Amino acid sequence: MFGGHDRLLQQEARKAVSVGATLRRLSRYFKPYWWTLSLVGVLMVINTYTQVIGPELIGQAVDCFLTPAVASEAAGALSADFAIPLSQGELTPAESGCWFADLPANAPRQDLLDGLVRLVLIVTGLYILGSVTGGLMFFGMTWSGQHVLRALRVNLFDHMQKLSLGFYSRNETGNLMSRITNDTDTLQQVLTFALIQVLGGVLLIVWIAYNMLALNWIYALLSLSIVPVMAYATIWFSAQARRAFRQTRQAIGDVNAELEESITGVRESQAFSREEANIESFRASNAINRDANVKAVAYTSALAPTLESLGFVAIAIVVGVGGVLMLRGQNLAGSAVTLGLIITFLGYVQRFNQPIAQISVLWANLQSAIAGAERIFELMDEIPEVQEKVNAQTMPPIKGHVVFDNVWAEYKTGEPVLRGIDLEAKPGQTVAIVGPTGAGKTTIINLIPRFWDVTDGSVRIDGMDVRDATLTSLRSQIGIVLQDSFLFSTTVMENIRFSRPSASDEEVMAAAQLAQAHEFIERLPEGYKTVLGERGSGLSQGQRQLLSIARAALADPHVLILDEATSSVDTRTERKIQTALETLMEGRTSFVIAHRLSTIRKADQLLVVNAGEIIERGTHEELLTARGFYYNLYMSQFRAMEPTIIALNGSDPEKIHIDER
Repeated sequence: MFGGHDRLLQQEARKAVSVGATLRRLSRYFKPYWWTLSLVGVLMVINTYTQVIGPELIGQAVDCFLTPAVASEAAGALSADFAIPLSQGELTPAESGCWFADLPANAPRQDLLDGLVRLVLIVTGLYILGSVTGGLMFFGMTWSGQHVLRALRVNLFDHMQKLSLGFYSRNETGNLMSRITNDTDTLQQVLTFALIQVLGGVLLIVWIAYNMLALNWIYALLSLSIVPVMAYATIWFSAQARRAFRQTRQAIGDVNAELEESITGVRESQAFSREEANIESFRASNAINRDANVKAVAYTSALAPTLESLGFVAIAIVVGVGGVLMLRGQNLAGSAVTLGLIITFLGYVQRFNQPIAQISVLWANLQSAIAGAERIFELMDEIPEVQEKVNAQTMPPIKGHVVFDNVWAEYKTGEPVLRGIDLEAKPGQTVAIVGPTGAGKTTIINLIPRFWDVTDGSVRIDGMDVRDATLTSLRSQIGIVLQDSFLFSTTVMENIRFSRPSASDEEVMAAAQLAQAHEFIERLPEGYKTVLGERGSGLSQGQRQLLSIARAALADPHVLILDEATSSVDTRTERKIQTALETLMEGRTSFVIAHRLSTIRKADQLLVVNAGEIIERGTHEELLTARGFYYNLYMSQFRAMEPTIIALNGSDPEKIHIDER
C-alpha cells in the first residue's frame, strides 16, 4: 500500500522546479512594502559595516598601540582606502593604517595607552550600533514579512473558495489545509528570520573578502583558498536537502489528510472496530513523514560540521602562513606581514566562516520554504473547472423556467455521465428525479447552479444559459437542501442567516417557523443564540435538516433543489420535514431527488434516470400504469419503505394506495 506512495514521494522530489521563478513570484508580494525593505537594506549595510570594521580596528590596536615600532616598519600594509596621508618623513602609526592615532613610533607609553582606550571605546560604540541596527533590521523584516504572509494566506484562501467541486473531490482536505498552515509556516520562519540572516551573511562575506584583498591580496587568496571547497559542500548538501524537504512537505500533507479523515470518521471506525487498522495506517504514514524528515535533517546536520572543519583549516592557513612570514620577515604584495595583520585576517576568516556556516544552516529553512512556496503557488495556479465568462451578465430575478437541452456531462474525458438529457420545468412545478445509485441524478441538479458544467448542450433558466450569468447572481437565487447539511460552529441564528447575511433576527425566526424548526430551537439552552458544535454536533439529523430548510427558506429562492433531504431520518421526523418542504416548495420550481414516496407522488413530473439517460417520464400514476422501470423500482424499493400499505382490489399494483399518516 505504502510502497507506491513512497515512489510517489520520490517522483515529487525529483520534479524540476524553477527556484528563481518561485522567488520572483514571491517577491511581488513585497512590492507594497518597498520603503520598509529599503530601510532594512540601509540598516543591513550599517550592521555589516560594524562587523567588518571590528577585526581591522583590533589589528590596528596591536600594530598602532601595542607594537608601534613594528607597525612603523609595515607602513602601507593596511588598506589604502582608509589610510590618512601624511607628509614624507619619519614613519608614524598613521602611515601604517592607524586611523585614530598620529603618534610617532617612540611615543610615550601614556599616549599609546590613551590612544588604545579611545580605540576600544570606538569599537564598543560600533558594536552597540551594530546591535541596535540589527534589532531594527529584524523588526522591519518581520513587520513586512507578516504583512506578506497575511496577503498570501488571504489570496490562497480566496482562490480555494473559487475552485470547483471537482477539485475537492480529487484532493484530500488535510492536504489542502497543509498548504495554508504548514507551508505558510515555513515561509514565516524564513521571512521573519532566515532571509535577513542569509542576505546579511552574503553581504558580510563579500565585504570581508574585499577588505582582505585590499589589505594584502596574496595573503587574502591564501586565507580564502578553502572557500571553493566550502562553496561546493554547501551547494551539494543544500541540493540534497531541498529534494528531501520536498518529500517532507508532501509527507506532512499526507499525515494531515489521514488525521483529518480519521477524526471525521471516528464513529464509523468505532462502529466497525477499525481502530487498530486506522492506528496502523496512521503509524505507516507517520513513519513516511519521519523518514523524510530524518533524511532532510541528515543532510542539513552534516553540512554544519563539514563547514566547521573546513573553517579550522582556513584558520590554520592564516596562522601558519602568516606566522612563518612574520618570523622570517618576508613581505607579501609589497608589504610586511605584521602581528596586527595576522590578527586582522584571523578575525576576518572567523567572521567569514561564521556567515557561511549560518547560511548553511538557514539554507535548509530556505529550501523548505521554497518547497512550501512551490506547493502554495501550485495550488494558486489550479484553474477552476467552472469559470465565469469575461462578459458574464448578472442574471435578473428569475421566475423558475428551467430547460435542459440535449445535455451531456462528464467528469472524465470520454466517460459521459449524462447522455442527451432533455427536460423542461415550468415556473412553480416540482420535478422528481429517481433512479438507481450512480444513474446521474445528482449530476443533473448540480448543473443548474453550475457546480459542474455541461460538455454539450445547454441548461437555461428563463431563456438564459447559466454559463452566461455571473456565478453569484445565479447561485444566490437557487436554494439547496442536501441529505447531509453542513452546519457551522456558530450560533443557530448565524447558521440560518448564512444564506442571507443581511437578514434581520425577525426574518430568521420567520424562516425557522416556516421550516418547523422554531419549536425545537426555543428549547435549546440559549435558543437562537446557542452555539453549535462542529458540523452541528449535539443536534439530531432531523434537527440539522430543519435548520438547513430554514436557511434555504431565508434565501427565498425561486429554484429549489432537494437532494434526498429526508432519506436519513425516521418516519415521524420525515413527516415534519416533509411538511416544512411542502411549505417551502409552494410557488417555487423544485427539483427533488428522493427515495421516499411522499414527495415523489405529488410531483408534477417524474423523471426516471438510468445510466445517464432519462428512460421514463410522467406522473407517478402514469409510470405505475406503464409497468416499466419505475414500476419495478417502486415495487422493489419504495413500497418497502412506507410504514403502512393498504392493498385494495386484490394485489393489483396499479390500485395500491399509501397511508401517509
